[in-house]
Amino acid sequence: MPLIPSFLLAESLRPPRRRTRPSLRRALVGGSATDRSRLPRYVWIAALGVAGIWAPITGYLKTAAPSYSSHMSLILPGSGASASVNLADIGQASSYANSAFSSNAISPTETYKRLLAADRVLRDAARRLGTSAPAFGKPQVELVDQTAFIHIKMTGPSPEAAQLRNAALLEAFFAEIDRLRGDELDNRQEGGLAAMSEYQGSVAATRAKIDALQQETGLRSVEQFNRDVLETEALSARIEKLRAEHARKAASVTALETKLGTEAASAAVILRLNNDATYLAALEAVAQSAADLAEMRSRYGLRHPDVVKAQAALGAAQSSARRRAEMLGAPGTVLERALGNGRGALLTELVRHEADRAGLAAELAKLEAQYQLQSDRLDRLAPLAARLEDLQRDFSVAEAVFASAIARSQSSKTDIFASYPLVQVLEDPTRPDGPSSPRKKLAIAAGVAASLLLLMALAMGWLRRTFIESLLAKGQGK
Repeated sequence: MPLIPSFLLAESLRPPRRRTRPSLRRALVGGSATDRSRLPRYVWIAALGVAGIWAPITGYLKTAAPSYSSHMSLILPGSGASASVNLADIGQASSYANSAFSSNAISPTETYKRLLAADRVLRDAARRLGTSAPAFGKPQVELVDQTAFIHIKMTGPSPEAAQLRNAALLEAFFAEIDRLRGDELDNRQEGGLAAMSEYQGSVAATRAKIDALQQETGLRSVEQFNRDVLETEALSARIEKLRAEHARKAASVTALETKLGTEAASAAVILRLNNDATYLAALEAVAQSAADLAEMRSRYGLRHPDVVKAQAALGAAQSSARRRAEMLGAPGTVLERALGNGRGALLTELVRHEADRAGLAAELAKLEAQYQLQSDRLDRLAPLAARLEDLQRDFSVAEAVFASAIARSQSSKTDIFASYPLVQVLEDPTRPDGPSSPRKKLAIAAGVAASLLLLMALAMGWLRRTFIESLLAKGQGK
């Protein structure tokens, strides 16, 4: 009889096992950790799970087209800018651009982020590359907190395409900003044209009133009226001075006339006659005839022929002297000779003082007439000058307002960063060295991690009864 191995004998002597149906408790609690009959099920679950994880990953890596990403960065300077210009005789024009971050209500970076993704900008960028907006794609815009940086990423099927798309987006973005700034300036200018037209009309109307008043009065400016007033006052002072000088000369003439017993007009005639040789010779003849007559009268009677002859000679000499005096403009009765006892000098002084007095009188009369005319003219122009001053003041104010409006309008054209702040390119569009997707390493790492998690889940399912019994035992021990 052959020998039977002991383990077979023990197995044959063991009572047969009863096949039991899987119960809900076994499904929830699990079997013993040493029960190897469960192993096939866990192997099939692990195989299906790993296949479910790696099949899509492998398909994605095999079929996905490579994509490349180009990056660029923009920055918004945080400082504002101001400018001030002084205009001679007009005023001051100033412009000020606030900092892009001075207001908490508006974020310029958020505004530019929306503008970068706007359909108008994307269509313009696509048109620059000769493609459609859907094919061009949309940028990924990222704002860095607490900074003024804007990062933009564009994808493309090749490194060159991604870089070109980013560059086209940048050009379209700047073109759109310039268009918006120009449209803002145009709207501002159109809004200011009506006001400037009104200012210009006010200036023209005031200028017309001033011209009409100037043509009516001949008064060009208030300064001219003030100069006329000063000239009239100076003329009045000069008249007073001339009056004093005239009175002094008249007193001198009167004193000399009294001393000489001759009027100033007669003194001038006497001097004129005494400067004429013919008249002086006639006077000599008269004197000689008078001496001869006196001598004859002393010798003879009144009817003696020599006396009569001497008398006739004296009359002829006197007639000749009178005729000469009349020829010189003197009355025929004036027959006087200024002798060398100082009378001639006094007569000369009298004539000179009389001439000065007459000149002062004529000048005084002329100045008094001129003063009267100017006084009357100033009295007539005084209210008109006040009106002209008011009109010129109104004109200066209107002109200053108009010029200031023009200056503000022109200076506002330089303030192009008021609503759309300055933006600069911090990093030009980059050319990627490698594809951004698909990421093989990341996909493989994700598959490995998922596989490990699946195995860990299966291991915990295999040992779940042990864990449950251990927890129950700890609960009963307490």
